[in-house]
Amino acid sequence: MKENAPATGGHGPLRGITVIEMAGLGPAPLAALMLAQMGARVLRIERTAEKAFLGLSGDLDYTRHGRSVLKVDLKRPEGVGLVLDLVEKADVLIEGFRPGVMERLGIGPDVVLGRNPKLVYGRVTGFGQDGPLAQRAGHDLTYLAYTGILHALGQKGARPAVPLNLIGDYGGGTMFLIAGILAALVERATSSKGQVIDAAMVDGALNLALPLFAYMAAGQWQDRPASNLLDSGTPFYDTYETADGRHVAVACLEPQFFAEFARLLPLDQAFCARQYDRSCWADLRDAIATRLKERSRDAWAAHFNDTDACVAPVLGFEEARRHPHNVARAAHIDDRSFPRPAPAPRLSRSPLSPASGCAADTAADILKAFGVADAKALVSDGIVA
Repeated sequence: MKENAPATGGHGPLRGITVIEMAGLGPAPLAALMLAQMGARVLRIERTAEKAFLGLSGDLDYTRHGRSVLKVDLKRPEGVGLVLDLVEKADVLIEGFRPGVMERLGIGPDVVLGRNPKLVYGRVTGFGQDGPLAQRAGHDLTYLAYTGILHALGQKGARPAVPLNLIGDYGGGTMFLIAGILAALVERATSSKGQVIDAAMVDGALNLALPLFAYMAAGQWQDRPASNLLDSGTPFYDTYETADGRHVAVACLEPQFFAEFARLLPLDQAFCARQYDRSCWADLRDAIATRLKERSRDAWAAHFNDTDACVAPVLGFEEARRHPHNVARAAHIDDRSFPRPAPAPRLSRSPLSPASGCAADTAADILKAFGVADAKALVSDGIVA
């Protein structure tokens, strides 16, 4: 931890690490939240006119949970100078702007690492810091379209499915940004040097799909949607409608699990010997679909409970919160903010702590904790709101 930096706000494995987060949307705020839950002290720098995204405010604004928040006028050189002073006392900086934005503000890697050579400078973008698309606007769906993943998520005769914004933004962006930050912090322990992390959502999402490239090279995966083991191409790895219009997920890939499924459904045992015979998949799919339409989702869930048939009810978010397994694992937390997932992963000695709401520090408190001497003047001059 840097000399004169504020004490960490948590007791997790990153206690003693100070993070500066440049306020933005998508992957960067979630990464900052996760680092806060790991015990890091996170200071979020917002512009003076910053507004909550999609109307989220107060306790519902998860982009401010677990952080202290400082509003700084970055259009004035004094504001930029203040951020540079703060970064000198930090271990990590996170930003999610288009390439060149931080440089134009005067807070780019060259300037910042010149002030603090041990800083880990984490950058997350859609297309990365270079390349012909680097300056192009986009969102999760845009990035997935360029990776091949969106194509692979299609159904036969239908458009590609829209998978929320979990694969590109948060899987390819947030998780790879955090992995880079943690790796750089470990490396810094031996080199005493910081470095810049270029986390591109297209790169991260592609890495999530790495096994599929191996399957393609082995001739076990076709570059066509709904034609393979894991993309609904097989009748034993798909979702099916039940009698009440709800759905169950059937995922009995291995022969022993499919045999259990066939016995309990039941299916004609002749199908068991031909599980991987594509010529019978149409008949097998029809047989499964017809049988599963005879009972409700919850009736099938009870029927397959405590078995290895790999059948699960497709739950909504509220239903999932109440499921006995998630309750037993305390997978969700309820507090004054809003019901939400508990921090993950779980560590045995230095557990993560839920980050709830925004810290109550005043601007003067925050600046004092960072050793900024003229805090009152910065506030009175409007540099800090």
